[in-house]
Amino acid sequence: MSARLPRPDRTAGGSARNRRRFRTAAGVLTASLLLTATACGGAEDGLAQGAEGDGTGTITFWDNNAGPDRTPVWEHIIAEFEEANPDIDVEYVGVPIAQVQQKYDTAIAAGGLPDVGGVGTAYLAGLTAQNALEPLDDRIAGSALEGKFVTGFEQIVRGSGNGEELYAVPTSANAGTLWYRTDLFEEAGLRAPETWEDFYAAAEQLTDKDRGRYGFTIRGGAGSIAQALDAMYAQSGIDTFWGGDTTTVNDPANVAALERFVALYGEQTPTADLNNDSTKMIAQFDGGDIGMLQHNLASYTNHEEAFGAENIAGVPLPPSAPGAPRTIVSNPVDGLGLFRTSENKAAAWKFIEFAASHEMNSYWNEQVAAIPANTDAVDDEWFQAADAAHAAFEAFDDPNTKIVQLPYYLPEWNSLSKAELEPDFQRVLLGEMTCQEFLDKFAAGLNEAQARWRERQGG
Repeated sequence: MSARLPRPDRTAGGSARNRRRFRTAAGVLTASLLLTATACGGAEDGLAQGAEGDGTGTITFWDNNAGPDRTPVWEHIIAEFEEANPDIDVEYVGVPIAQVQQKYDTAIAAGGLPDVGGVGTAYLAGLTAQNALEPLDDRIAGSALEGKFVTGFEQIVRGSGNGEELYAVPTSANAGTLWYRTDLFEEAGLRAPETWEDFYAAAEQLTDKDRGRYGFTIRGGAGSIAQALDAMYAQSGIDTFWGGDTTTVNDPANVAALERFVALYGEQTPTADLNNDSTKMIAQFDGGDIGMLQHNLASYTNHEEAFGAENIAGVPLPPSAPGAPRTIVSNPVDGLGLFRTSENKAAAWKFIEFAASHEMNSYWNEQVAAIPANTDAVDDEWFQAADAAHAAFEAFDDPNTKIVQLPYYLPEWNSLSKAELEPDFQRVLLGEMTCQEFLDKFAAGLNEAQARWRERQGG
């Protein structure tokens, strides 16, 4: 990836007007929690429909991933928007990502939702189920955003809502990436790992245990289930997570894919991988003795600093077979939602449309090293130079690509895919549990959770 654009100036702290408007989550969250204790209404009473307004005045925007890297980017976008729309003021509220779902749920129950908010697909279903968001298809039709979204991103956002309407304008996403050392591949006479046969052949050929060199590093610690699912479905080519109300996670093709994948552990991977989360895995790869790493685009800067841009490259996970459609397990897509309680929807929509425009969406994603959702950004110089991100974009925007929608809407999803099953995945790596046993246990939990969810939905 090329060098990023200069960061917005954060030394001056902005104008007095802006300093009054830019708030963190702490005070707002405290007020919301106090409201919760006294509110007589709530989500079960239904959220009041707001008003269109006259397109001027003040709107509130909640940033769903606030912090020292991202907040200044939003400050810049808001300043640009206010300059272009002098009759609209945007009040920014920064919410750390770990608090955002609780903050939205609290505001739904107690009142006090913003006009516009950052909305990720991991919790989009919960917001739409509570009727908190405005459907946006009619607003997008005929606007500057019509036809401008990456195909796969729009598909993920629709699927994460009610499967039909678009409840958030997609803005960015990350992508599973197979990073590899181009210098080691060239030295060994290997092709880029663009098929699974290339991948497994390279993992074996680049391994020399006596010299402490390995072809791959597998994630065995926190976050291991997500990466195992990526590898399973990409290899099997199964393109749906459900067959009716029964999960495909333990389909025989997925079992076989996982068996081949975990067989790398201790043979073509270090045994230290057993406890590695993403930070430890990346550090181990960047130590210089491993040929390939499965992670996402966010770790590029680490690899570039370790090896130089000329010695590192990344490709999307290969399709199940040469010429077959690529199968991608849905990564969370970030977006902007318009809340139905807003009393100034016209002004709020102007802000969404501006923030998701070519120039602003390109600026945002270059600063945070993500894939822009606006397809006009594809031709921008920074993105053309970002080979791995561009390859991921092409995979997502290919109409033949199959997106496997993970069931983020299930309340049990996080506990199943993290706390409950990560220790079992370590047992699989150690040979204490078979892949069939592991995936059968995963499937049983998913099927039960899906049945409970259907019952709650009245179906």
